[in-house]
Amino acid sequence: MMFVNGEAFSNKTEYEKALLDKDVIDEIKAQYDLSTIDGIKGAYTELQAVTFRTVVGDKFDDEVFDLYTKVKNGEFKENKSTSIAKTKSKKAVSKTVKDKPSGKASNTKKTSKGLPEYDNRFKTEIENELKKQNRLRRFAIALLLVVGLGSIGYYIKYYSDAMKLQKNSENWSELKDENYSQILKDVKPVVNKKYDEEIVIPDILDEYVALYNKNKSLIGWIKIADTIIDYPVMQTKDNEYYLKHNFDQKKDDNGCIFLDCNCDVLLGNDNWILYGHHMNNGKMFSSLIKYANEDYYKEHKIIEFDTIYEKGRYEVMYAFRSRIYTADDVRFKYYQFIDASSYEEFESYMEEMADMSLIDTGVTAEYGDKLLTLSTCDYQEENGRFVVVAKRID
Repeated sequence: MMFVNGEAFSNKTEYEKALLDKDVIDEIKAQYDLSTIDGIKGAYTELQAVTFRTVVGDKFDDEVFDLYTKVKNGEFKENKSTSIAKTKSKKAVSKTVKDKPSGKASNTKKTSKGLPEYDNRFKTEIENELKKQNRLRRFAIALLLVVGLGSIGYYIKYYSDAMKLQKNSENWSELKDENYSQILKDVKPVVNKKYDEEIVIPDILDEYVALYNKNKSLIGWIKIADTIIDYPVMQTKDNEYYLKHNFDQKKDDNGCIFLDCNCDVLLGNDNWILYGHHMNNGKMFSSLIKYANEDYYKEHKIIEFDTIYEKGRYEVMYAFRSRIYTADDVRFKYYQFIDASSYEEFESYMEEMADMSLIDTGVTAEYGDKLLTLSTCDYQEENGRFVVVAKRID
């Protein structure tokens, strides 16, 4: 058994990943003082571009998120005396280093052989070799500059996209909370399915009227308290469009959270499946992977998923890793489970997921219960997926 930051690892590969997470954590702690507000904000911003590999990193990420939440809510009390003491300490160290003699002043004079001291027949050859080395050096510097500028450009775009998504999320939330009495309420949903005349399409919930008027593909809202997941949910005739389009229907690699096109929020299904990207900036469904940690599950048991017609709360049952299989693979394919044709089939699905689950929640479901499945990419294997399944409780 091997330990990193108090976490035990029996697998060498996971242990090495944990060490890499620890290196990142140590670097962030060295750069940002988490006992100060500025330090917490800096560390939180830095972590938006970090994807940890193990529970070691996830716990640190949760710790910083909790501190940032307290700062944001005005609950964090900065210990100014500690902060001042640390600042003075840094200045003292800096001054000591500055005042300390380098010991190099007496040895700055270098001796070298001038070219005239060599035989003339070697002089031209040496000069050519020096020129060649200078050319190689200049080329290497130019290449490094190009790579560096490219990296900076990528980081700027990456950070800009993350900030843009954050701003959009805030705008969506504002529309969600907007006073619906100022909106025309006689607008009915544009339903992309054919129903019998007997099917009555209900009114949209008041809080979603303004948001729905902005985009008729809106089908609901997903939220997990104290996490980044707080987004509108879309649905179209396919499962492709919202992989690369945002709520405003503009091209966007962040995409949107969307409901499987085969699900029906009016007629209902045994299982509704929601998809979202696992973004490196931590947005969309990236934090789902934290459910591999049972402590994280215990703090985030409840998932809120409203359709535009009714509210719903779900309790997490399972969290597991899977993948997209070929048509010939005879395996349990969670993404095909929308309705069970019988009691036996439903029970079979439950057994499959229970066997795959990384956490033991003690929560079970019976035939007739309604489920919610959240799916995102998992980069541990090709076409990998991380899946969280919950049961409706009200």
